[in-house]
Amino acid sequence: QVQLVESGGGLVQPGGSLRLSCVASGSIGVTNTMGWYRQAPGKQRELVATKTSGDTTTYADSVKGRFTISRDNAKNTVYLQMNSLKPEDTAVYYCNIRIRLPIPSRDYWGQGTQVTVSS
Repeated sequence: QVQLVESGGGLVQPGGSLRLSCVASGSIGVTNTMGWYRQAPGKQRELVATKTSGDTTTYADSVKGRFTISRDNAKNTVYLQMNSLKPEDTAVYYCNIRIRLPIPSRDYWGQGTQVTVSS
């Protein structure tokens, strides 16, 4: 069974920075995509950033230039460095892994970590 454990959320002032971490355990294979999604109160869950095992990266337009996703494949860990945080970044952030092989692909989610940007 695959498990994801997130850490690093918290309260930060506008303009500040936070770094989220997510460690995956279990059989995650070598062909996968790890990433971060977020859900604000009253809104749908949305993609923040993803990074494939082949190093392809995707960012939401709203975080481009401010957030950076990275992976340490040896540690099965994905990070999200968040800079220049804005109040609208406030949300629960969820770690995700999509395991692509064997077909069909499977999605797993972490429990979520709260990020609050407020003065």
